[in-house]
Amino acid sequence: MDIQAEKIQLIEWLASLNKPSVIKKLVALREKEKDWWDEISEDEKAEIKKGLAQADSKQVVPHHKVMAKYKKWLSK
Repeated sequence: MDIQAEKIQLIEWLASLNKPSVIKKLVALREKEKDWWDEISEDEKAEIKKGLAQADSKQVVPHHKVMAKYKKWLSK
């Protein structure tokens, strides 16, 4: 079943729902849903943006070089 059909089924089910306890749980779930970006600090956001800018400008270290450098700590 595709996502649009599932959404329609959920809407139909929700429209026919008469249990206040289930509706309250659904409302609480909707309110609880947050984007992780809004949950992190400004410092964390700045570091992520800095890393993305470095990646965009090809200032990266290949994975195999990082693994070789830190191999002694990974084998414990």
